[in-house]
Amino acid sequence: MRPLSMSGHFLLAPIPESSPDCLLPKDIKLAVLGAGRVGKSAMIVRFLTKRFIGDYEPNTGKLYSRLVYVEGDQLSLQIQDTPGGIQIQDSLPKVSDSLSKCMQWAEGFLLVYSITDYDSYQSIRPLYQHIRKVHPDSKAPVIIVGNKGDLLHDRQVHTHDGIQLANELGSLFLEISTSENYEDVCGVFQHLCKEVSKLHGLSGERRRASTTPRPRSPNMQDLKRRFKQALSSKVKAPSALG
Repeated sequence: MRPLSMSGHFLLAPIPESSPDCLLPKDIKLAVLGAGRVGKSAMIVRFLTKRFIGDYEPNTGKLYSRLVYVEGDQLSLQIQDTPGGIQIQDSLPKVSDSLSKCMQWAEGFLLVYSITDYDSYQSIRPLYQHIRKVHPDSKAPVIIVGNKGDLLHDRQVHTHDGIQLANELGSLFLEISTSENYEDVCGVFQHLCKEVSKLHGLSGERRRASTTPRPRSPNMQDLKRRFKQALSSKVKAPSALG
């Protein structure tokens, strides 16, 4: 099952320095959550670079930033990867605080499990419930993703289980293979960006950079010139005692 119709117009570019007269892109903040070893980091890197890297060291929570174009809209995208060891039921306040801060920061969420790991599937519901607890009045979009769809011989979670869970939670769902299908990975992030953009009320609207230009650092020649002018004016000024 795939998200609703998505356009293929999705480009990546470095984020340039802004100028006083430029139109700043909208900020889109996404978080990718799920149990360990479900392919969260691989999904993000696949989306940003088109490359698939299968093995990763356990991450401590990396933040990725890119300037992207979604159907003509320029967006400043930030994606927060999260450590797989985070668990809602964990008794350590530090871990719980870390998760809550991430959820408070983000505006859209990907909840990822592996179809080869039933325990990772069971972690999706408490993650979703915690998101709604952190954003009680928010309509922050959430997409549930069953990853590693190519490993059918090791499947522990059936597709209909993912569909049923998504229906119960009122979320979108799709099953993908990060290693084999870049288009599906791109489609997930693109759809989530579009949903967050709707919350922003994009509709072609842009916020301008500050009209006050950033102060320019004076160079040494300019400073010398201004200093000579000041000295010259002092010499030409009539003496107060004369």
